[in-house]
Formats: sequence, C-alpha cells, structure tokens
Amino acid sequence: MNRNEISEWLREVEHPAKGDRNIVDLGMVQSIESNDGNITVTLVFSKHRDPLAEYLIGSTKAAIIRNAPAGTQVEVNTIIKDEAPKKKPGLDLGFEELADVKHIIGIASGKGGVGKSTVSVNLATALARLGYKVGLADADVYGPSVPKMTSTEGEMPDAFQEGDKEVIMPLEKYGVKWMSIGYFAKPEQALIWRGPMACNALKQMILQVRWGELDFLLIDMPPGTGDIHISLVHDIPLEGAVIVSTPQDVALADVEKGVNMFRNESVNKPIFGLVENMAWFTPAEHPDEKYYIFGRDGGIRMAEKYGIPLLGQIPIVQSIREGGDSGEPAALSSRPDGLAFIALAEKLASIL
Repeated sequence: MNRNEISEWLREVEHPAKGDRNIVDLGMVQSIESNDGNITVTLVFSKHRDPLAEYLIGSTKAAIIRNAPAGTQVEVNTIIKDEAPKKKPGLDLGFEELADVKHIIGIASGKGGVGKSTVSVNLATALARLGYKVGLADADVYGPSVPKMTSTEGEMPDAFQEGDKEVIMPLEKYGVKWMSIGYFAKPEQALIWRGPMACNALKQMILQVRWGELDFLLIDMPPGTGDIHISLVHDIPLEGAVIVSTPQDVALADVEKGVNMFRNESVNKPIFGLVENMAWFTPAEHPDEKYYIFGRDGGIRMAEKYGIPLLGQIPIVQSIREGGDSGEPAALSSRPDGLAFIALAEKLASIL
C-alpha cells in the first residue's frame, strides 16, 4: 500500500459543504504514512472548526478500511492551520444556540425496532400542529432516519461563519426545524465511528445549530444505554425523557434498563412518560377492531410499576408506515392515527 494508492482511496471522501469536492483536491490531506499494516492520515482544517470535522474524520477512516486489506490499523490525526492561541483539546461548544429553547426532551428506547423515530417525528409534527415552535435533532448517528421520514433526503443545511465559530441552519418543513447527520452523509453510507467520535458529531448537530426560539427541542436518541446517551445527558442541558416501547415482554425488559439509566444517580433526569407503540393492530376496513398481536397493556403495567404517566397508545396502522416511507408524517392527517399523535402531544405539553 503506497501513498498514491491510499490517496486515490481518499478521493472517495467528499466534503458535502464544498460542492462534493473530495478532501484530496481540497488540500485537506496533510500527510499519509503507511508502514507494516498501519496507515496514518493527517487532515488539515482551517483555524475555524469545520462543523463537519467529525464526519470527515470518520469517512476518511471508513474509506481506508473499505479498500485496505483486512486487519489494517487506521489512525486519522488532525491539525489546525493558522491556529489562534492554544485551546484545551476537544470541542469548545457552548449553549448559546439553546438559549431560547424552553424544553429539551430526549425520546429514548431500551432497544431498537420499537418505532422510536416514528414516534419522534410524529410527536414533533403534532406539537407543531398545536401551535408550538418545535425542533427535532436526530441523534441516532449510526441509523439516521429523519431525512427519509420527512422527505428531506438530499437536502443540505446551510452553514455560515459568525465570528470565530461556524453556525448550521436547520431545515424547516411541516412547521418543524429538523437536523440530522443524515443530511451530511449519503443514504447508503455506513458511518464507522467509535463512541467519542460519534458523541462529538452529535454535539455539533445540536450545539452549533441556529435553533432560534423553540418551545420544544426533541432529541431522537439511539437505542440502548451507551456512550452517546451518557454524553447527551452530561453535555446537553436535557430536561428529561420520554420512553417508547412496544407491549411485548422482550421490549419492556429493555425499557426497564432505559428507565433505570435515567434514574441512576449519576444521570438523574426525570421521565415524563411512556409511549406504548404498536399497542394493537387495526385493519383499515374495520377501524373499530383491535388485535393485540404483541401482547396487551404491557405499557400500562410498566408505567404503573415505575410510577410514570402513560402518555399514549399508538396502534399499528398501515398509514403510519406509509407516511414514514413517503416522508409525510401520519400526524399531519385527521385520521385516527393522526389524532392519536395529537393526543400524545397534548398530554406531553400539559405535563411540561
């Protein structure tokens, strides 16, 4: 593996904010070292921190891993050109862009596949329909789905320089401000990031965004209880959380872990309620019939066990799935599924 070969691999890494020009042609590759199965690449950034820095670092590493022989060890270093006086390492991001946000709420689940992102997008849309000013940050950096579910795939948020920092403008649609790492990566691209890199990218997606005045900023959190969750609750002024589950026992067992994480003394964030998704199946031709294919009232029992409100029960309805795939949230409609999300939004707003 020589430098020229590795340089060609790096031409696959395009900078979304630079007209999709690659990092080699942009002069961002300072050096390439290859020795005994180890590759070290040094990227150079301007003195103002690029808001896509963590994305570019991860994409650089991913491009090499895709092309290099199995077992190759890859390291990506960065340097700042024309850097001002030395700052402490790490991202120096404050809460200025959150100053006019009243409530920052995490939407969480103990496991994947329970429809957490569907609930997040529809809850945000429903709150906007009720007249609230709403934003949603897609914090599921490994599986961002907000662009698909809002039909904003392929769109690129604007960014501009303000003093010594770069500010990102969220996209707006359906009365909601949206931000997702998915806007800066191709839909088919896998983001191969370690925990700290993903956490830094996530903080940029929240703290460098010009949210403006909001009543609610919802954060669609990834499933589980790992690094990203700890980073969120410690580095973002999260007010509390809403837990999403399905009625089945395996999902509820993982919900307990999520509840216990937020109630752990090192986290200590309130849980505003539980949403039972896929509570029952209702055929479109027979709207009054209910089939409890994942079990019945599991969410009710879990809410009672932990003394938290049951915010709502969302049925399995074909239109919810269709709305997610087409990019038109079900909460925009006046059908029973849309009204279920409106009722959920009303209950959360009344609690807060």
